[in-house]
Amino acid sequence: MDRVVEKKRGLRHFFAAASYSWGGFTRLLRESAFRQEMLFFLVGVLLFAVIGASLAEFLTLVILCLLLFGFEALNTAIEELVDRISPEISAVGKNAKDLGSFAVLCLLVSTSLFIVFVIARHLVGF
Repeated sequence: MDRVVEKKRGLRHFFAAASYSWGGFTRLLRESAFRQEMLFFLVGVLLFAVIGASLAEFLTLVILCLLLFGFEALNTAIEELVDRISPEISAVGKNAKDLGSFAVLCLLVSTSLFIVFVIARHLVGF
């Protein structure tokens, strides 16, 4: 029988939501792809510091990487749901996982292009 869960309100809801987000973050830390994306972000920040990137360029990098982390979280959620619902290999499950992976790849390429653009602009001066 399902148990009834009381919906938290006000400040209790805020702290509950924060704990759920923290749980998602700690779960995502177990994914090597996420750890690699965090390293990618740190290298990007370091490179931007070395070339003297503007505050707007730093902010754009942070926003793109936060989106990348969010996409990685959603991709991981898709993979876990597919594995739970359909542990056998199926075309539908494979497609769902591949589409999530493609979404992450698109944002990773976009962020990489932005980093290359900013570095080239500062080094070459175009």
